[in-house]
Amino acid sequence: MGARDRQLRTLMARHVHRVRVSALTPKMDVEPAELRHLQVLRLRVGDALEVFDGEGEEGRAELSALSPASATLTLLGRTEAAAEYPQPVTLAIALLKGDKLSDVVRAATELGAARIQLLHTRYADVPDIGENKLTRLRRVGEEAARQSQRSVVPEVLAPIKLGMLDLDGQLGVYAHPGSRLKLAELVKWTQPVTLISGPEGGFAPEDLSVLERAGCQGATLGPRILRAETAPLAMLGALAASGV
Repeated sequence: MGARDRQLRTLMARHVHRVRVSALTPKMDVEPAELRHLQVLRLRVGDALEVFDGEGEEGRAELSALSPASATLTLLGRTEAAAEYPQPVTLAIALLKGDKLSDVVRAATELGAARIQLLHTRYADVPDIGENKLTRLRRVGEEAARQSQRSVVPEVLAPIKLGMLDLDGQLGVYAHPGSRLKLAELVKWTQPVTLISGPEGGFAPEDLSVLERAGCQGATLGPRILRAETAPLAMLGALAASGV
């Protein structure tokens, strides 16, 4: 074993790598994307791993078989997953240009969002995104879940019109500078929560009408006007800092 390999394995011993699996079972086959990840890390049969299914279950496993085309893990035991919010939190966000959506998805995953719904709004920065961009956003969410040691990987859903947002018994709260209500005053954790954030130009009057008809409530994020990529994270950060 060369010096570089020894150094790499020493680092690996300090940090157990996380692998996503379809379900926690006694024997688990590794999917192609995760297989490439294991190969890049130069893992070997017998190495320990953490596994998670993206839906809240996680555990410890051992790499029991590895070839260029496949890998098998043996489940050693289940572990207690990191705490999630008392109720699922959806982040509904207007389409943003450039890499702003990727930045929001990454941070929203770290801050505990269980689902991310993209929205078409009147002043949205871009009219739509393609399938490749949507796939990339989902990959960003999965990588962020792995990095932040979450066992839940948030869904990233294709854009819909604001009027199609179905709260279905959820509490809907939208970022609104004109409101006097704070997020903590609205969220009581008796039902799932959907946080709604607009584009750079804010919500148009017709957007606000749609939100009000849906029973959503506006919440202030403080005395300053936040950028479109900052506001949703401020909302999630307020929940994360509430100590729930």
